[in-house]
Amino acid sequence: MKKILNYIDGEFKEPLSNKWLDNYNPATGEVYSLIPDSDELDVELAVVAAQKAFPGWSTLSEEKRSDFMLKIAKAIDDRLDTLALAESMDNGKPVWLAKVMDIPRASQNFSFFGTAILHESALSHKTGVEAINYTYKSPIGLAGCISPWNLPLYLFTWKIAPALTAGNCVIAKPSEITPMTAYMLSEICAEVGLPAGVLNIVHGLGPKVGSAIVSHPKIPAISFTGGTKTGQEIARVAAPMFKKLSLELGGKNPNIIFADCDFDQMIKTTVSSSFTNQGEICLCGSRIFIERSLYKKFKEAFIEKVQSLKVGDPLDNSNRIGALVSKPHMDKVLSYIKLAQEEGGTILTGGNIVKPEGRCANGYFLEPTVIEGLSQSCRTNQEEIFGPVVTIMPFDTEDEVLEMANSTPYGLSATIWTQNLSRAHKVAHQLQSGIIWINCWLLRDLRTPFGGMKQSGVGREGGFEALDFFTDKKNVCIKL
Repeated sequence: MKKILNYIDGEFKEPLSNKWLDNYNPATGEVYSLIPDSDELDVELAVVAAQKAFPGWSTLSEEKRSDFMLKIAKAIDDRLDTLALAESMDNGKPVWLAKVMDIPRASQNFSFFGTAILHESALSHKTGVEAINYTYKSPIGLAGCISPWNLPLYLFTWKIAPALTAGNCVIAKPSEITPMTAYMLSEICAEVGLPAGVLNIVHGLGPKVGSAIVSHPKIPAISFTGGTKTGQEIARVAAPMFKKLSLELGGKNPNIIFADCDFDQMIKTTVSSSFTNQGEICLCGSRIFIERSLYKKFKEAFIEKVQSLKVGDPLDNSNRIGALVSKPHMDKVLSYIKLAQEEGGTILTGGNIVKPEGRCANGYFLEPTVIEGLSQSCRTNQEEIFGPVVTIMPFDTEDEVLEMANSTPYGLSATIWTQNLSRAHKVAHQLQSGIIWINCWLLRDLRTPFGGMKQSGVGREGGFEALDFFTDKKNVCIKL
């Protein structure tokens, strides 16, 4: 049985407790590796290592830090097939999806921030004839980076890359549900010669490892992606300690479809925005609002497309939907399907467990599910499900759909489909969402700020916003 190891001070270490957790392949339901059941003692070792490494790493030139980031990016590219297969085995997603989305984006995160640091500039202000003020950025010190299970390496590197590039040392915790590619990243860092202690990866459970990172007095910045309830607990602990916080939390994203849309493009993209990665993306459009005059046509075409999606073995490139990440998560999604029926919803398609033949007979597979007939205020339409489940609802006016779209406690992303440019701008302006796509979905520019409103998070990731988060600003005033 393969053992995943912690990566602390440039060395691979077993947990001090000598305790291990089972790591399941969700496509087969079988344990295929062991994960360190680490605790606060392992985190303390990582903090000591990071403190020791910080003076040298923070004073290394931007060019040399950039060089390390680009070496890591190339190593990820060179291992595309191996990393994609590992991501699929750990998460349940199709291998083809990991190849085109997860692993390339992980590489891009390192290359983007590795080059961005070379183009940062400082502001200066001439204050009359008396003085010059300039702003200087310095690394904050140690950063705690905690990432989720849905896009494991993609989101893990989205945090680590800017933190390292800005000159910080990192104590990182990947999800205990999907730790394998984070472990493989630590192997890459060792191979490219990243100085010991600059990146430390501690595996284990959130209540043990995650809590120890968040509460540690020597870690002044926390970047977290995950559920809103966990984010609330992190804020409760970290805020009184005056830590910097970046929290990317849940979503219940509206997809607004007007009758004048490009129908064929809209249908194709809406299927993707509903069910890509088994719907386990915080940006998926889980509430679909359709202008009433288009509703019947949309419903028929959408159901036909959804029913054609093949569910099964993630190693089969003809399958569009793989396994949900774990049995507890599948049970959660099934409970919401049952709740939707209790709330008066009608299942138009899906809603059932899938049992593929062969090696995946005991995996965690679920049909893509479409539900109609629910009010916008019911629990199914207000709470994050995070699976292959969407609801469809008709609307008559812009004001009506805006009220429904903005009704949830979340505000991460939204999608608008219309050929009317004035309407697109007007609706986008009034939506309470941090990210809005018009006539597209998941089209990302890494230079742009990423994050949500309301209970979808605090702060922004991406571009120079991320580099700013991992630095402290100092203003220096010089009298002439």
